[in-house]
Amino acid sequence: MSSQDIPEENLPAEQDHAHGAVTVADEENPFSDPGLPPHEHRIQDIDERAARRSERMVALLFTVSMLATVAFIAAYLVIPNDKSIFVFPIGHLSAMNFALGLTLGVALFCIGAGAVHWARTLMSDVEVADDRHAIAASPEVRAKVHADFRQGAKESALGRRKLIRNTMFGALALVPLSGVMLLGGLGPAPGTKLRHTMWAKGKRLVNMNTNQPLRPEDVAVGSLTFAKPDGLEETDEEFQNEIAKAALMIVRLQPGNIKDKRELDWSHEGIVAFSKICTHVGCPISLYEQQTHHVLCPCHQSTFDLSDGARVIFGPAGHALPQLRIGVDSEGYLQALGDFEEPVGPAFWERG
Repeated sequence: MSSQDIPEENLPAEQDHAHGAVTVADEENPFSDPGLPPHEHRIQDIDERAARRSERMVALLFTVSMLATVAFIAAYLVIPNDKSIFVFPIGHLSAMNFALGLTLGVALFCIGAGAVHWARTLMSDVEVADDRHAIAASPEVRAKVHADFRQGAKESALGRRKLIRNTMFGALALVPLSGVMLLGGLGPAPGTKLRHTMWAKGKRLVNMNTNQPLRPEDVAVGSLTFAKPDGLEETDEEFQNEIAKAALMIVRLQPGNIKDKRELDWSHEGIVAFSKICTHVGCPISLYEQQTHHVLCPCHQSTFDLSDGARVIFGPAGHALPQLRIGVDSEGYLQALGDFEEPVGPAFWERG
């Protein structure tokens, strides 16, 4: 249905908008400006029933967005992490990931589709031509902008189309909850877990390569040995989490070469035990220079002096490697005399 088929009295009043001045080509302006074509009224401008149908469609899209957001939250809470489904033709997928992606996509799409349908069918579609002007706005221009904004707000019918307004506010209010729910995927707060390791008084030092407890005579002067706590096995479910905190470097120095008094007191016959985890970003340290007693992190070249409390002598690491106090038990095996006195690895926000 076009505006020509509607009686003139049913047509909406024309807005006082210029459609651009028509110019004729001349020597200074060889290209003429034909102006804008005559404005064609939409069916929603003419028939209130059509306008109400469009209003209900927009409200439906916003309502579907709200329901999809609720479904997103329900899927996050209900679907197990390890459940998988088969989706043709993609294959097997995580059921939770598929549900979260689908529901969030529907929620965002419906908000966008509702806004576009609202703009194309119910908001004013009169084209307005305006001349270029200087960047600095004059008082008259500012007054015109304010007037245009008020006119646009009026033409949007936001105040009159309460169904659209209420459902839009509902959709926009609910969809951010999807992001809030995703914060739960970060897992529980670490609490004090990062401050403690498996090392405790009486825990034997076990060679990572042979899986056998270490005796002092097993560690030669100038050698580097990696150790773990007794009882920690690679088949354990929490092995990776625990070894990331408890991994040790065992080095035997001549007692006279140890410069730091506390390091000497916490050693046994020149055997010192330091955390293997770099204090920069947590890389495992594995390079040892026998003559200088320096260890190097291969990730960013942080260098620590194991003869001087493992202090940082080069690189981006912020503090020394934590030392583990060691001794021997009644059977002659190396054992820890407690846990590290400070958290291992990089600094973190709640370290204190």
